[in-house]
Formats: sequence, C-alpha cells, structure tokens
Amino acid sequence: MKTTLPLPPGVESLFGTRDENLRLLEQGFAVRLDVCADGLKVDGPDAGVQRVAQIVHDFSELVRQGHVFGNGDLSGYLRVVAGDSEVRLRSLVESGKQRSFGKKMLAPKTVNQRRYMEAIERNDMVFGIGPAGTGKTYLAVAMAVSALLGKKVSRIILTRPAVEAGERLGFLPGTLQEKVDPYLRPLYDALFDMLESERVEKLIERNTIEIAPIAFMRGRTLNDAFIIIDEAQNATREQMKMILTRLGFNSKMVITGDLTQIDLPGQMRSGLLEVTDVLRGVPGITFVPFTDVDVVRHSLVQKIVQAYERYNELNGTGRQLALRLDEMSSEGAAKGPSAEVSN
Repeated sequence: MKTTLPLPPGVESLFGTRDENLRLLEQGFAVRLDVCADGLKVDGPDAGVQRVAQIVHDFSELVRQGHVFGNGDLSGYLRVVAGDSEVRLRSLVESGKQRSFGKKMLAPKTVNQRRYMEAIERNDMVFGIGPAGTGKTYLAVAMAVSALLGKKVSRIILTRPAVEAGERLGFLPGTLQEKVDPYLRPLYDALFDMLESERVEKLIERNTIEIAPIAFMRGRTLNDAFIIIDEAQNATREQMKMILTRLGFNSKMVITGDLTQIDLPGQMRSGLLEVTDVLRGVPGITFVPFTDVDVVRHSLVQKIVQAYERYNELNGTGRQLALRLDEMSSEGAAKGPSAEVSN
C-alpha cells in the first residue's frame, strides 16, 4: 500500500533530530518513508501505512490544539505507540496532560510513567523499579516539588545509599557534607531543573529541602514530608527496613531503584530485592515496574538496556529478575493505569 500524507504543522518535531522519528516509524511499522514536495510518502503493509497515517493525523491535531513537544518528547511517545497496536498517540499524550512542576512543564511520556505519577498521587508509598533512563527519580522529584509548592507537604527529603566504589569516604577531601555530595548529585540536578538555583539554595538552608545519605535518617520520624529514596537497590536489608519505618503522618515516600545495578559488596542482599517479596500485596503500597520501552534518554540507552537484558538472559542471571518484574507488571496491568488503590 502506498499513500502520500500532507506535511503537518510543526513538522520539525515530527521528524526529530536527524530524522530519528522517521526511522523509528519505519522500524516500528515496517514501512518506507520519503519526504517530497507533495508531502510524506508512506509505502509498506496496509496495517503499517494506516498506523503511520493515524499517528501523523493525531500529531497534527495535537499541534493545532497548542501542544508543544519538547526535544525527545515525541520519540518517547512513538516508541510506546509502535510497541502497542492498541495505543493511539493522541490518547497517550492527552491522558498525561502537561503540568507545571516549578519552572518545568512536564507530561508522562509512556504508559508506565503515567501509571507511576498516578500511583504517587493516590498512595503514601510507591516503588518505581526499572532500568536507567526511565524517569523514575526525575518524575519523583517533580511530584515532590509539586506537592511542596501546593502546600501539601512542608518539606522534601531526598536520600540515597552512599555506596563506595573504590574510595573510602574518610579519605576523600572536605567536610562530611562535601564527601557525600557526589553521591547525591543526581538529586541536586533534578531539583535545579525544576526550581531556580537561588530558590533551591534557600530551601536547603532552611531545611525545607534536605538531601542526605540514608544513614542520617536513623531514629527520625518524617512527618508532613515528601520522601524520595533513590538508588534503593544499594540499600541493605537493614537500611531498607529502617528507612521505610521512618514514614510519618501526612507524608509520602517514593522508592526508586534498578535491580540490575546492585553494587553492594560480597554476598550482601539488596533491601530493594527483598522488599518486593515482603511488601507485595500490602494495601496502600504500589510497585510500578519500568522496562526498556520506558527509556526516555538517548535512543542508544534503550539499545544498551536491551543488550544487557539479552546477555543476562543468555547467561541465566536475568531470569529470576525478569520473572519478578513480569509479576509486578501483571499486577499493575490488572489494576489499570487509573485504578484506585486503597490507602
């Protein structure tokens, strides 16, 4: 089947950097795309041509309605649409309306990102588990900033394990805070993306935003706070139990991690790995699994994640993890992306 589609407004966003979105559509639907004076020529199987025509139509309607696609936004949406024949571009974008998070306008780019944000809104404890580049930490920080600006909480607490990688903290130069700052830099980066740097610094000075290693949380009760535990795969079993039991009144806790990047030494068992068994089925707690489809960084990141998954599968090291994530995914799908979860 062959057809020529009129070029929509905002065609540069549709094509993507170096036409990466056109290549994505070609691979996803087994079609050939050529840009000519008359428009966009589409050649391939009937089903593939019809899907591409539908996507271009949806894109045109969204642009006419004033939707703005940031750099890389559309490719993230297109990967989801290409991987699921039941999902339309328009419904995917509109179901995750752009929202203001401080100085940043954001919308979930995948079905799992939308499920993740909705789970955070509805539950007091949410686990986001999946590979690098899926937005687990970034979206959690965005939701925390939104809650703080909306006066739903009075403070944000960001924490993560300070797992050493070859250097001992005691031998690094500087004060204790300067020694642990490198471990916490991704959290600072996300904050500075949401708020002006001067405002972030003032909020940190007032302890409205607190960024510290997990070890600093022992013995505390965290009331009226939005708490994010990042890189939780590197928390020990004891640390995980300790930090989860810090949750106080009118607080939310989001725990993020990647079970394929556990850096704990020796035979130490990851607290995040254990907690997927211990807390599964507990009312008010939701696990949201992410996969390589949800990777929203450079397209090579998705390919790297997929390559490691294939390697682990061939070597038998990834089978138990894949089964665990499949179980969590099935539970999330059964609830549906907008299902109410008891608190």
